[in-house]
Amino acid sequence: MNKTILVTGGAGFIGSNFVRYMLEKYPDYRIVNVDALTYAGNPANLKQIEGDARYAFEKADIRDRARIAEIFSRYQPDMVVNFAAESHVDRSIDDPEVFLTTNIIGTQVLLDTAKQHWKLHPEDKYSREFKQGVKFQQVSTDEVYGALGKEGVFKETTPLSPNSPYSAAKASADMIVRAYHETFGMPVNITRCSNNYGPYQFPEKLIPLMINNCLHDKPLPVYGDGMQIRDWLHVYDHCAAIDTVLHHGVNGEIYNIGGNNEKANIEIVKLILETLKKPESLITYVKDRPGHDRRYAIDNTKITTQLGWSPRYTFEDGMKETIQWYLDNQTWTEDVVSGAYMAYYDKMYKDR
Repeated sequence: MNKTILVTGGAGFIGSNFVRYMLEKYPDYRIVNVDALTYAGNPANLKQIEGDARYAFEKADIRDRARIAEIFSRYQPDMVVNFAAESHVDRSIDDPEVFLTTNIIGTQVLLDTAKQHWKLHPEDKYSREFKQGVKFQQVSTDEVYGALGKEGVFKETTPLSPNSPYSAAKASADMIVRAYHETFGMPVNITRCSNNYGPYQFPEKLIPLMINNCLHDKPLPVYGDGMQIRDWLHVYDHCAAIDTVLHHGVNGEIYNIGGNNEKANIEIVKLILETLKKPESLITYVKDRPGHDRRYAIDNTKITTQLGWSPRYTFEDGMKETIQWYLDNQTWTEDVVSGAYMAYYDKMYKDR
Protein backbone atom coordinates (compact mmCIF):
# COMPACT_ATOMS: atom_id res chain seq x y z
CA MET A 1 0.00 0.00 0.00
CA ASN A 2 1.21 3.49 -0.88
CA LYS A 3 -0.15 5.22 2.23
CA THR A 4 -2.13 4.26 5.32
CA ILE A 5 -4.56 6.89 6.58
CA LEU A 6 -6.10 6.60 10.04
CA VAL A 7 -9.57 8.16 9.98
CA THR A 8 -11.19 8.72 13.35
CA GLY A 9 -14.97 8.98 13.50
CA GLY A 10 -15.17 7.32 10.10
CA ALA A 11 -18.56 5.74 10.76
CA GLY A 12 -20.21 9.14 11.17
CA PHE A 13 -21.74 11.36 8.52
CA ILE A 14 -18.73 13.25 7.14
CA GLY A 15 -16.22 10.58 8.09
CA SER A 16 -17.99 7.77 6.24
CA ASN A 17 -18.34 9.90 3.12
CA PHE A 18 -14.62 10.69 3.36
CA VAL A 19 -13.65 7.00 3.73
CA ARG A 20 -15.61 6.07 0.62
CA TYR A 21 -14.24 9.09 -1.28
CA MET A 22 -10.62 8.21 -0.50
CA LEU A 23 -10.94 4.52 -1.35
CA GLU A 24 -12.52 5.41 -4.67
CA LYS A 25 -9.92 8.07 -5.54
CA TYR A 26 -6.78 6.30 -4.33
CA PRO A 27 -6.69 2.59 -5.25
CA ASP A 28 -3.35 2.08 -3.50
CA TYR A 29 -4.29 3.66 -0.15
CA ARG A 30 -5.34 1.77 2.97
CA ILE A 31 -7.91 3.36 5.26
CA VAL A 32 -8.11 2.41 8.95
CA ASN A 33 -11.37 3.61 10.48
CA VAL A 34 -11.39 4.12 14.26
CA ASP A 35 -14.85 4.80 15.67
CA ALA A 36 -16.41 4.30 19.10
CA LEU A 37 -19.82 3.72 17.45
CA THR A 38 -21.70 6.10 19.70
CA TYR A 39 -25.24 7.07 18.65
CA ALA A 40 -24.06 8.92 15.50
CA GLY A 41 -21.60 6.27 14.35
CA ASN A 42 -23.38 3.83 12.07
CA PRO A 43 -21.64 0.78 10.54
CA ALA A 44 -24.37 0.70 7.88
CA ASN A 45 -22.81 3.88 6.44
CA LEU A 46 -19.90 1.74 5.21
CA LYS A 47 -21.65 -1.51 4.40
CA GLN A 48 -20.66 -1.33 0.73
CA ILE A 49 -16.92 -1.41 1.52
CA GLU A 50 -16.86 -3.95 4.36
CA GLY A 51 -15.19 -6.57 2.18
CA ASP A 52 -12.58 -4.22 0.69
CA ALA A 53 -9.08 -5.47 1.56
CA ARG A 54 -7.87 -1.84 1.69
CA TYR A 55 -10.27 -1.03 4.52
CA ALA A 56 -9.99 -1.93 8.20
CA PHE A 57 -12.32 -1.03 11.06
CA GLU A 58 -11.32 -0.74 14.72
CA LYS A 59 -13.94 -0.05 17.37
CA ALA A 60 -12.18 2.23 19.83
CA ASP A 61 -12.60 5.42 21.83
CA ILE A 62 -9.96 8.04 20.98
CA ARG A 63 -9.65 8.79 24.70
CA ASP A 64 -8.34 5.24 25.29
CA ARG A 65 -4.57 5.81 25.16
CA ALA A 66 -3.56 2.14 25.29
CA ARG A 67 -5.98 1.16 22.55
CA ILE A 68 -4.93 4.02 20.26
CA ALA A 69 -1.25 3.11 20.79
CA GLU A 70 -2.04 -0.49 19.87
CA ILE A 71 -3.78 0.61 16.66
CA PHE A 72 -0.85 2.84 15.68
CA SER A 73 1.60 0.00 16.31
CA ARG A 74 -0.41 -2.44 14.22
CA TYR A 75 -1.15 -0.24 11.19
CA GLN A 76 1.68 2.35 11.25
CA PRO A 77 -0.43 5.12 9.70
CA ASP A 78 1.23 7.85 7.64
CA MET A 79 -1.58 10.33 8.18
CA VAL A 80 -4.39 10.96 10.67
CA VAL A 81 -7.64 12.72 9.77
CA ASN A 82 -9.49 13.45 13.01
CA PHE A 83 -13.26 13.64 12.52
CA ALA A 84 -14.03 12.01 15.88
CA ALA A 85 -16.04 14.46 17.96
CA GLU A 86 -19.26 14.96 19.78
CA SER A 87 -20.83 17.49 17.45
CA HIS A 88 -24.47 18.30 18.23
CA VAL A 89 -24.84 21.66 19.97
CA ASP A 90 -28.07 20.72 21.76
CA ARG A 91 -26.44 17.66 23.26
CA SER A 92 -23.46 19.76 24.40
CA ILE A 93 -25.85 22.01 26.33
CA ASP A 94 -27.36 18.99 28.09
CA ASP A 95 -24.08 17.15 28.75
CA PRO A 96 -20.94 19.28 28.27
CA GLU A 97 -18.51 16.84 29.92
CA VAL A 98 -18.51 14.19 27.21
CA PHE A 99 -17.86 16.93 24.62
CA LEU A 100 -14.87 18.24 26.55
CA THR A 101 -13.29 14.85 27.16
CA THR A 102 -13.85 13.45 23.64
CA ASN A 103 -13.07 16.58 21.66
CA ILE A 104 -10.13 17.83 23.73
CA ILE A 105 -8.54 14.89 25.56
CA GLY A 106 -9.24 12.53 22.66
CA THR A 107 -7.47 14.87 20.25
CA GLN A 108 -4.49 15.16 22.61
CA VAL A 109 -4.24 11.35 22.89
CA LEU A 110 -4.12 11.10 19.10
CA LEU A 111 -1.48 13.83 18.86
CA ASP A 112 0.69 12.24 21.54
CA THR A 113 0.51 8.83 19.91
CA ALA A 114 1.23 10.19 16.45
CA LYS A 115 4.18 12.20 17.77
CA GLN A 116 5.65 9.12 19.42
CA HIS A 117 5.39 7.11 16.18
CA TRP A 118 6.35 9.83 13.72
CA LYS A 119 9.24 11.67 15.41
CA LEU A 120 12.62 10.52 14.16
CA HIS A 121 14.06 10.94 17.67
CA PRO A 122 11.06 10.56 20.01
CA GLU A 123 13.13 10.66 23.21
CA ASP A 124 14.75 13.99 22.30
CA LYS A 125 12.35 16.75 23.31
CA TYR A 126 14.37 19.31 21.33
CA SER A 127 14.14 17.38 18.07
CA ARG A 128 11.63 18.71 15.53
CA GLU A 129 12.34 16.10 12.86
CA PHE A 130 9.47 13.92 11.67
CA LYS A 131 9.19 11.12 9.14
CA GLN A 132 8.70 12.24 5.56
CA GLY A 133 5.09 12.50 4.40
CA VAL A 134 3.30 12.30 7.75
CA LYS A 135 0.43 14.66 8.56
CA PHE A 136 -2.15 15.19 11.34
CA GLN A 137 -5.28 16.88 10.03
CA GLN A 138 -7.81 18.28 12.47
CA VAL A 139 -11.32 18.62 11.06
CA SER A 140 -12.91 21.56 12.84
CA THR A 141 -15.85 23.91 12.39
CA ASP A 142 -16.64 27.54 11.67
CA GLU A 143 -18.52 27.59 14.98
CA VAL A 144 -15.23 28.18 16.80
CA TYR A 145 -15.33 31.77 15.50
CA GLY A 146 -18.61 32.55 17.27
CA ALA A 147 -21.36 34.52 15.55
CA LEU A 148 -21.43 37.25 12.91
CA GLY A 149 -23.65 40.28 12.53
CA LYS A 150 -25.50 41.00 9.31
CA GLU A 151 -22.21 41.72 7.53
CA GLY A 152 -18.77 40.18 7.44
CA VAL A 153 -17.28 36.69 7.03
CA PHE A 154 -15.03 34.37 8.99
CA LYS A 155 -11.39 34.42 7.89
CA GLU A 156 -8.65 32.13 9.16
CA THR A 157 -7.36 35.12 11.17
CA THR A 158 -10.73 35.78 12.86
CA PRO A 159 -10.31 35.52 16.65
CA LEU A 160 -11.89 32.44 18.20
CA SER A 161 -15.00 33.22 20.23
CA PRO A 162 -17.01 29.99 20.69
CA ASN A 163 -20.48 30.30 22.20
CA SER A 164 -21.49 26.71 23.03
CA PRO A 165 -19.80 23.89 24.96
CA TYR A 166 -19.45 22.06 21.63
CA SER A 167 -17.68 24.90 19.80
CA ALA A 168 -15.56 25.69 22.88
CA ALA A 169 -14.36 22.08 22.93
CA LYS A 170 -13.53 22.21 19.20
CA ALA A 171 -11.69 25.52 19.62
CA SER A 172 -9.68 24.01 22.48
CA ALA A 173 -8.76 21.00 20.33
CA ASP A 174 -7.66 23.33 17.52
CA MET A 175 -5.38 25.18 19.93
CA ILE A 176 -3.79 21.93 21.09
CA VAL A 177 -3.17 20.86 17.48
CA ARG A 178 -1.57 24.24 16.78
CA ALA A 179 0.56 23.93 19.92
CA TYR A 180 1.93 20.55 18.82
CA HIS A 181 3.06 22.17 15.58
CA GLU A 182 4.64 25.17 17.30
CA THR A 183 6.25 23.23 20.16
CA PHE A 184 7.24 19.96 18.53
CA GLY A 185 7.25 20.79 14.82
CA MET A 186 4.52 18.23 14.11
CA PRO A 187 3.18 18.47 10.53
CA VAL A 188 -0.45 19.51 11.04
CA ASN A 189 -3.32 21.29 9.34
CA ILE A 190 -6.63 22.51 10.69
CA THR A 191 -9.68 22.83 8.46
CA ARG A 192 -12.81 24.72 9.54
CA CYS A 193 -15.92 24.01 7.55
CA SER A 194 -19.38 25.48 7.33
CA ASN A 195 -22.59 23.44 7.77
CA ASN A 196 -22.43 20.16 5.87
CA TYR A 197 -25.34 18.38 4.21
CA GLY A 198 -25.71 15.30 2.03
CA PRO A 199 -26.27 11.53 2.29
CA TYR A 200 -25.88 9.56 5.53
CA GLN A 201 -26.36 12.55 7.85
CA PHE A 202 -27.74 11.64 11.27
CA PRO A 203 -31.34 12.90 11.41
CA GLU A 204 -30.93 15.15 14.43
CA LYS A 205 -29.43 17.77 12.08
CA LEU A 206 -31.65 20.27 10.29
CA ILE A 207 -31.92 18.95 6.72
CA PRO A 208 -32.38 15.18 7.33
CA LEU A 209 -34.63 15.91 10.33
CA MET A 210 -36.95 18.05 8.22
CA ILE A 211 -36.95 15.59 5.30
CA ASN A 212 -37.78 12.66 7.58
CA ASN A 213 -40.54 14.54 9.40
CA CYS A 214 -42.01 15.69 6.08
CA LEU A 215 -42.15 12.13 4.79
CA HIS A 216 -44.13 11.13 7.88
CA ASP A 217 -46.30 14.28 7.99
CA LYS A 218 -44.90 15.17 11.39
CA PRO A 219 -44.40 18.73 12.68
CA LEU A 220 -41.19 20.45 11.59
CA PRO A 221 -39.62 22.01 14.72
CA VAL A 222 -37.99 25.34 13.80
CA TYR A 223 -35.97 27.19 16.43
CA GLY A 224 -37.07 30.75 17.23
CA ASP A 225 -38.01 32.67 14.07
CA GLY A 226 -35.98 30.37 11.80
CA MET A 227 -33.84 33.24 10.54
CA GLN A 228 -30.53 31.82 11.72
CA ILE A 229 -28.22 32.00 8.69
CA ARG A 230 -25.61 29.39 7.83
CA ASP A 231 -23.28 28.77 4.91
CA TRP A 232 -23.99 25.30 3.47
CA LEU A 233 -21.38 22.92 2.09
CA HIS A 234 -22.11 19.63 0.34
CA VAL A 235 -20.31 16.80 2.09
CA TYR A 236 -18.66 15.64 -1.17
CA ASP A 237 -17.16 19.11 -1.64
CA HIS A 238 -15.95 18.96 1.96
CA CYS A 239 -14.29 15.57 1.37
CA ALA A 240 -12.51 16.92 -1.71
CA ALA A 241 -11.28 19.92 0.28
CA ILE A 242 -9.93 17.74 3.11
CA ASP A 243 -8.15 15.58 0.55
CA THR A 244 -6.64 18.71 -1.02
CA VAL A 245 -5.35 20.02 2.32
CA LEU A 246 -4.10 16.59 3.36
CA HIS A 247 -1.87 16.34 0.30
CA HIS A 248 -1.06 19.97 -0.48
CA GLY A 249 -1.68 22.02 2.68
CA VAL A 250 1.26 23.97 4.07
CA ASN A 251 2.25 22.56 7.47
CA GLY A 252 0.83 24.54 10.37
CA GLU A 253 -1.74 26.36 8.26
CA ILE A 254 -5.50 26.68 8.83
CA TYR A 255 -7.92 26.52 5.90
CA ASN A 256 -11.56 27.61 5.93
CA ILE A 257 -13.88 25.48 3.78
CA GLY A 258 -17.15 27.09 2.74
CA GLY A 259 -19.76 26.38 0.10
CA ASN A 260 -20.70 30.00 -0.76
CA ASN A 261 -24.34 29.25 0.09
CA GLU A 262 -25.76 31.47 2.83
CA LYS A 263 -29.30 30.40 3.67
CA ALA A 264 -31.71 31.04 6.54
CA ASN A 265 -32.97 27.89 8.26
CA ILE A 266 -36.59 28.69 7.45
CA GLU A 267 -35.69 29.09 3.77
CA ILE A 268 -34.31 25.54 3.74
CA VAL A 269 -37.34 24.16 5.55
CA LYS A 270 -39.68 25.74 3.01
CA LEU A 271 -37.57 24.41 0.12
CA ILE A 272 -37.90 20.87 1.51
CA LEU A 273 -41.66 21.29 1.94
CA GLU A 274 -42.01 22.58 -1.60
CA THR A 275 -39.90 19.75 -3.06
CA LEU A 276 -41.86 17.08 -1.20
CA LYS A 277 -45.17 18.84 -1.90
CA LYS A 278 -46.08 19.18 1.76
CA PRO A 279 -48.00 22.07 3.39
CA GLU A 280 -46.23 24.85 5.29
CA SER A 281 -48.71 24.20 8.11
CA LEU A 282 -46.31 21.45 9.22
CA ILE A 283 -43.87 24.15 10.41
CA THR A 284 -43.91 24.42 14.21
CA TYR A 285 -41.89 27.22 15.78
CA VAL A 286 -40.25 26.09 19.04
CA LYS A 287 -38.31 27.86 21.78
CA ASP A 288 -34.84 28.82 20.59
CA ARG A 289 -31.86 27.04 22.13
CA PRO A 290 -29.59 28.92 24.56
CA GLY A 291 -26.69 30.81 22.95
CA HIS A 292 -27.90 30.09 19.40
CA ASP A 293 -25.51 31.84 17.00
CA ARG A 294 -27.41 34.04 14.55
CA ARG A 295 -25.20 33.96 11.47
CA TYR A 296 -22.14 32.18 10.10
CA ALA A 297 -20.39 32.90 6.81
CA ILE A 298 -17.02 31.70 5.58
CA ASP A 299 -14.37 33.33 3.42
CA ASN A 300 -12.78 30.41 1.53
CA THR A 301 -10.37 32.58 -0.49
CA LYS A 302 -7.26 31.02 1.06
CA ILE A 303 -7.99 27.41 0.04
CA THR A 304 -9.33 28.39 -3.38
CA THR A 305 -6.42 30.65 -4.34
CA GLN A 306 -3.53 28.81 -2.63
CA LEU A 307 -4.58 25.17 -3.08
CA GLY A 308 -6.94 25.34 -6.06
CA TRP A 309 -10.01 23.79 -4.42
CA SER A 310 -13.47 25.19 -5.03
CA PRO A 311 -16.98 23.85 -4.31
CA ARG A 312 -18.62 22.09 -7.26
CA TYR A 313 -22.17 21.83 -5.93
CA THR A 314 -24.72 24.59 -6.20
CA PHE A 315 -27.08 24.53 -3.25
CA GLU A 316 -30.03 23.81 -5.52
CA ASP A 317 -28.40 20.77 -7.14
CA GLY A 318 -27.01 19.54 -3.85
CA MET A 319 -30.38 19.76 -2.10
CA LYS A 320 -32.17 18.04 -4.99
CA GLU A 321 -29.68 15.16 -4.84
CA THR A 322 -29.81 15.00 -1.03
CA ILE A 323 -33.60 14.90 -0.81
CA GLN A 324 -33.65 12.17 -3.46
CA TRP A 325 -31.10 10.15 -1.48
CA TYR A 326 -33.31 10.22 1.61
CA LEU A 327 -36.32 9.26 -0.48
CA ASP A 328 -34.39 6.29 -1.89
CA ASN A 329 -32.95 5.24 1.47
CA GLN A 330 -35.87 5.43 3.88
CA THR A 331 -34.94 2.08 5.41
CA TRP A 332 -31.58 3.56 6.46
CA THR A 333 -33.35 6.47 8.17
CA GLU A 334 -35.93 4.22 9.84
CA ASP A 335 -33.18 2.09 11.33
CA VAL A 336 -31.37 5.16 12.63
CA VAL A 337 -34.36 6.89 14.22
CA SER A 338 -35.57 3.91 16.22
CA GLY A 339 -35.02 3.42 19.95
CA ALA A 340 -32.57 5.73 21.66
CA TYR A 341 -32.77 8.40 18.99
CA MET A 342 -36.53 8.79 19.44
CA ALA A 343 -36.15 9.09 23.22
CA TYR A 344 -33.66 11.90 22.66
CA TYR A 345 -35.87 13.54 20.05
CA ASP A 346 -38.84 13.57 22.43
CA LYS A 347 -36.69 15.02 25.21
CA MET A 348 -35.45 17.86 23.00
CA TYR A 349 -38.75 18.98 21.48
CA LYS A 350 -41.75 17.79 23.49
CA ASP A 351 -41.77 20.76 25.90
CA ARG A 352 -40.93 23.45 23.35
